[in-house]
Amino acid sequence: MTLPLPLRNRLADLILDALHDGAARRGLQALAAVCADPCALGSAEPPARFPDDLFEKRGDAWTIRSGYRQHAQTLGARASRAAGALAGAPLGPADPPLEALLDEAATLFDAGLYFEVHELLEPSWMRADGATRQSLQGLIQVAVGFQHLANGNGDGARALLHEGAAKLLGQRLGGRDLDDFARAVARCEREMAQLEPDATRRFDWSAVPRWPAR
Repeated sequence: MTLPLPLRNRLADLILDALHDGAARRGLQALAAVCADPCALGSAEPPARFPDDLFEKRGDAWTIRSGYRQHAQTLGARASRAAGALAGAPLGPADPPLEALLDEAATLFDAGLYFEVHELLEPSWMRADGATRQSLQGLIQVAVGFQHLANGNGDGARALLHEGAAKLLGQRLGGRDLDDFARAVARCEREMAQLEPDATRRFDWSAVPRWPAR
């Protein structure tokens, strides 16, 4: 199930802040815990960055507000995935250099947090030019393509994976060779074409390549 925009954007902001802010990371961990067990916090007050306005508190139990209740499982799963991916990772600077930014994108991408990769890289893409801009756009398109696939939009996924892979072929960025990644993404797009019209249901997610390494 796709998260509605208010939940999707709120969670993405918290995840991105948790890359470099300890309070946000504690808030994300608490969010994941409460989604799994409404009484996880016991009688303790939630951390400062916990999104308490999205919840209703009864006694020691935090339950998501009624308007979002059907999305509780999806929200919890995504928060848990992010909290697990960031657990133990050092806090980075708020405005990291490109190499460190790509490391952060790797953490998110390899955890299946494709929308957050888009949100993380877009500001740098908007400031970049030349080959750097093209490569960042390709990486963003790949991430959004896999997010479309996760959301059940097979046509959108194939289009963006195709375009993104084409931009990345033969390129390097931040000390990373992007060519093997691009070729693996192109294989995913071809596999989806063979699986149509059931690609979104039958695609083997283990085929998604890992983010390009330094």
